[in-house]
Amino acid sequence: MSPDSLVTGGTGFVGANVVRALLAEGRTVRVLARPGGDRRALAGLDVELCEGDLGDTASLARAVAGVGTLFHVAADYRLWARDPRELYRVNVEGTRAILQAAGDAGVARVVYTSTVGALGIPADGTPGDEATPVALRDMVGPYKASKFLAEQVAVGFARAGLPVVIVNPSAPVGPWDVKPTPTGQMVVDFLEGRMFATLDTGLNLVHVRDVARGHLLAAARGRVGEKYVLGHANLSLAGIGALLAELVGCRAPRLRIPYAVAWLAAGCMEAAARVTRTTPRVPLAAVRMARKRMYFSPAKAVRELGLPQTDVREALADAAAWFVAHGYVRRRGPRAA
Repeated sequence: MSPDSLVTGGTGFVGANVVRALLAEGRTVRVLARPGGDRRALAGLDVELCEGDLGDTASLARAVAGVGTLFHVAADYRLWARDPRELYRVNVEGTRAILQAAGDAGVARVVYTSTVGALGIPADGTPGDEATPVALRDMVGPYKASKFLAEQVAVGFARAGLPVVIVNPSAPVGPWDVKPTPTGQMVVDFLEGRMFATLDTGLNLVHVRDVARGHLLAAARGRVGEKYVLGHANLSLAGIGALLAELVGCRAPRLRIPYAVAWLAAGCMEAAARVTRTTPRVPLAAVRMARKRMYFSPAKAVRELGLPQTDVREALADAAAWFVAHGYVRRRGPRAA
């Protein structure tokens, strides 16, 4: 008997939490996983693993066979890549391939995981939402551009009759951030005492558990072709540092790095990375993104889906506890003032 749901990207941060949310509801789950990929986030879970790749159409046909709901969470989430074409192959063409496979197999419901990075940001500083005007030229870097184009692919399939609902998570934090993501790394850096300064920017933070729940709610209640921001609290980077300091009992970052200094440092890191064939610690795209505060409103998802709004203190505390418990932190936190 085929599982109820297929989750692509189930070995990643958001995907693994979607898998857990599905299992908690008694659903049976198949996970599309690349051969030899990191599967720590699924350790001990009762799921069916289907080996395959978004570039392998035969494996996608096997993966979608018999399932009722597809959660397409998989993405190449890198703010820097030596060959940016890799991001487009996975995020755009991979999305096209899995949605085509879902349509051919008669999948009854599809939830496509986009990002708030593909949405517009109002010039007046107010939070963006699903209807804020945006164009490809507004995307900073190949990751955002590829996700913007992938979202357009999903919209196109919805218009053609595939029952696709789009969710746009903001910056999730919480357990099972195995790699970790840039936001999770920020938490680790704080706990390690490396977050001593901030840029004048901001994020919308949300508990990854709420993001996972939002996927299930979108499958059950979302309107076909519609987008839903899965987010919660808009906070400056300094505000996030202050919350972490409050939770851990240590000193918050007090220095502010000028944008020009951060840009120059990131540019040097990228140049060095190309010579050493490593990954820059801070990509230039990340600094360029920081020129705008990534503030968004989840009001539509709260109203139409019933998206939970867990206190961000709980989200940050859960993330910190998970990183400590799993050995990402060598010491308890930065030195107190």
